[in-house]
Amino acid sequence: MRTLTTDVLVIGGGATGTGVLRDLALRGIRCALVEKGDLTHGTTGRYHGLLHSGGRYVVKDPQSAEECARENEILRRIMSHCIEETGGLFVVTPADDEAFADQFVAACRRTGVWVEEIPVREALQREPLLNPRIRRAFAVRDGAADSFLATHANADDARRYGAQVLTYHRVVELERTADRIIGAVCEDLRSGETVRIHASFIINATGAWAGKIAALAGLRISVVPGKGTMIAMNHRIVNTVVNRCKMPADGDIIVPIHTVAVLGTTDIPVPDPDVYDITPEEVDLILEEGEWLVPGVSHMRTLRAWAGVRPLYKENDAGSDRDIPRTYKLLDHETRDGVAGMVSVVGGKWTTYRLMAEKTVDLVAARLGVTVPCRTADLPIEALHHGAAPDQDRRARARFAILTSPFYLLGHRLAEVEADDSYGDLICECELVTRAQLEAAIQSEGTANLDDLRRDTRLGMGPCQGGFCTYRAAAIWYELRNQHSPAQQAAGVPPASALLTHFLQERWKGVTPTLWGDQLRQERLDELNYLETLAVDRLPETTDTAIEASRDVVIAAIV
Repeated sequence: MRTLTTDVLVIGGGATGTGVLRDLALRGIRCALVEKGDLTHGTTGRYHGLLHSGGRYVVKDPQSAEECARENEILRRIMSHCIEETGGLFVVTPADDEAFADQFVAACRRTGVWVEEIPVREALQREPLLNPRIRRAFAVRDGAADSFLATHANADDARRYGAQVLTYHRVVELERTADRIIGAVCEDLRSGETVRIHASFIINATGAWAGKIAALAGLRISVVPGKGTMIAMNHRIVNTVVNRCKMPADGDIIVPIHTVAVLGTTDIPVPDPDVYDITPEEVDLILEEGEWLVPGVSHMRTLRAWAGVRPLYKENDAGSDRDIPRTYKLLDHETRDGVAGMVSVVGGKWTTYRLMAEKTVDLVAARLGVTVPCRTADLPIEALHHGAAPDQDRRARARFAILTSPFYLLGHRLAEVEADDSYGDLICECELVTRAQLEAAIQSEGTANLDDLRRDTRLGMGPCQGGFCTYRAAAIWYELRNQHSPAQQAAGVPPASALLTHFLQERWKGVTPTLWGDQLRQERLDELNYLETLAVDRLPETTDTAIEASRDVVIAAIV
């Protein structure tokens, strides 16, 4: 058994957990983070990517609106490279109550959310596919955020200040003495080793899983996992975040993010954040509602549907998930339950993750006697440059103005490829992932499988959904990490085969309800490539059960 000692242990490797870790490290507090999967494995890696202006909550949840408006401006300053300034629109469609628009504007004024009414003609010039029958349009400061990049940026910055990040470490026990929690016992999913971590304080930042972690200490937290289903279109049907101007409801927003546009979302309570499915009825509902924003969207090419779970904290009875406030709650278990040594932070939005982290660390720092103030609102997070060629010609890159922008811009990757003349090194043509980027991600700390590479580089997220890049990535992985573990040798499972089948299995989830037209033909081609040409179904350990069972074996061999 391995033993670690730290001042604060953070559980959860999403936006809030890594934000907490960075804040702790900046204040000089010794800290470590454990995550049962890869960073962004949970809700952070499964949302639509909206940087909230606050507009969606101004009428129903003004506190959340105010928080989002403030944090929106802070995140633009400290992590601009993770944000695309798409702008946002709230539009009144023929299906919406026009009287709500005046209520919306008044609420924006009260909550400090910037808003400006623009002529419908101007809105249609910005977004030609918008419903020409919209009656009013309002501009807001919505944006798109790369939650994968932002989370890794926070974690890397925390490491620079001495923090530890332990991915694929699952908490199996919280150690408690009388009325105090003193540490956690984790299982290293890569090696099977047990790791005991002694900590003066534990921060439960596991979002929808907060109730499960609290239960390990005999505590109860009422977190309602609210499933939100989304649909990715194969191109950016809009370049601005577009919302319907009405009370928040299912299927009322389209978010452009990187090369796609995301339609969403639903809000359905599920009993377990690890167990849920996506139904054809949800897909039909989102597309039907999307027709009010972009007529004809239901006949356009979709890539897939997927879902994440919101960590909604339910203090009192609420009529539905939509009635539960989106603001965060900080639960001090010493004052709430008489158990010292742990706090839980629940609820909130991606946009407010930094604020949630600040308030959480304020409380914990005070308990530890640390008086160093928070600096995360002012100290920018350094941009990462994984995959840049060491001998790149900086003068070539300087010719592309898009590469000098502090914000992410659509076309950034194409400009990099053109500047570096790396067309011949593309591994994923859909998302313009080069071999250099892939190699850097494979060799980075904590990467354990191809799905981790997807989150790091967008491998396999374009129209072909991994049809041509997956086997290339598996081969490169094999070249760079070609050592077999004794367990794999005994099982006769080549790492590349297991990685390939695991990734294909992950990519297939959520596809079925969206298969028609061109994407159906694409998936049929992928099926023929992998089953008829490569015969992946005849590789060792390729049944559903075996793929899942082999995952730990794979992880053990490659890290």
